[in-house]
Amino acid sequence: MDSIGKLMRFRPLLSKKAALSGFRHARGAGSVAVSEARQILDKELDGIREAGTWKSERVIVTRQAPSIRVEGQSSNILNFCANNYLGLSSHPEVIEAGKRALETHGSGVSSSRFICGTIDLHVELEQKIARFHGREDAILYASCFDANAGIFEVLLGPDDAVISDELNHASIIDGIRLCKAKRMRYKHRDMADLEAQLQDAKSCRMKLVVTDGVFSMDGNVTPLPEICDLATKYNALVFIDECHGTGFFGRTGRGTEEHFGMEGSTDIINSTLGKALGGAAGGYTTGPSQLVKLLRQRSRPYLFSNALPPAVVACASKALDLIMANEDLNKRVQSNTKRFRTRMQDAGFTVGGDPVHPICPVMLGDARLASAFADQMLARGIYVIGFSFPVVPKGKARIRVQLSAAHTEQEIDRAVDSFVDIGRKLNVIN
Repeated sequence: MDSIGKLMRFRPLLSKKAALSGFRHARGAGSVAVSEARQILDKELDGIREAGTWKSERVIVTRQAPSIRVEGQSSNILNFCANNYLGLSSHPEVIEAGKRALETHGSGVSSSRFICGTIDLHVELEQKIARFHGREDAILYASCFDANAGIFEVLLGPDDAVISDELNHASIIDGIRLCKAKRMRYKHRDMADLEAQLQDAKSCRMKLVVTDGVFSMDGNVTPLPEICDLATKYNALVFIDECHGTGFFGRTGRGTEEHFGMEGSTDIINSTLGKALGGAAGGYTTGPSQLVKLLRQRSRPYLFSNALPPAVVACASKALDLIMANEDLNKRVQSNTKRFRTRMQDAGFTVGGDPVHPICPVMLGDARLASAFADQMLARGIYVIGFSFPVVPKGKARIRVQLSAAHTEQEIDRAVDSFVDIGRKLNVIN
């Protein structure tokens, strides 16, 4: 049979496939089910707008830095809401390290770690992280959300108990939901309630107390000494999420443990590469070697996700080198934090959080007020974001300001002056 005959023979089959494809496309575009779903979703979206909690995304068209350009703005604006605590996401040595990794190892590994996705850069960074924290081993993830999602179901079983601060990060909450252990919560930083929970769990095989080191919405520090004392008393393990501490909190950036002079006091540390350590992406778990080995065998986000791209790994590794070599970065964060807090409080604002931490929530209460305040700050060339429900509890809306070692004193003063002018205009302060 010639080629024309073959084509004529299969024409009916081709026509059926084309018709089926068209039917599926038409159903997706205008079926009753899709129409009803759109109405349900529109109602949800309208409810968010009416509550004043709609979250718009501003588009940045430059590298992350204290001064950035936002789409629609004619000039650069000052950025006071990034997690770029040390200013390393745009540091020339960090960028150069990423370029070299692109040239030597390509854009990505195209695989998960256990198949063919482990490269020498992964191993080197894991070893460096373990040394930095004084732990036996470490394991990398695509994000700290993945690290938190991947640990609890591996570590804990039905005979165990996990006791979590009620304001822990969403990733911790979601990770705990996946495990089969007895799940318990204690009131935020309430040690009497934690002890009561530990007493209730005393018959469990393993007991794991879980806390953020620094709570990101409020900027307050967990009472680690008291937690560790209770853990010792009740034979429990301590897990700490150090995303808002690693690299810049404590004398040399070792986080909450170092802040309290308690290096090595916790059993498991999860943290991120996406904030102070270069700001790109990635997370990790560091702790006992047996735990890390078990995570490599069973942790689902690790086993079923592509490994971190080489450039991301190299940037984080270089950022860690810079942190270990230069303690002045930490000192600059602390001095900038003190300057901002002092001037804001003197002006009459209520600034939450721990006085020594660069997360500085400017408490406003009302969601609409927080959104309007942030918009007016942007009009003055200051990039901040209003936080409201469900990110924070209802009635506790705020603008979360984050200081960086890269901010100058003049930039901080300009931000405070804008807060004061707008605060008076909106009757937040006198």
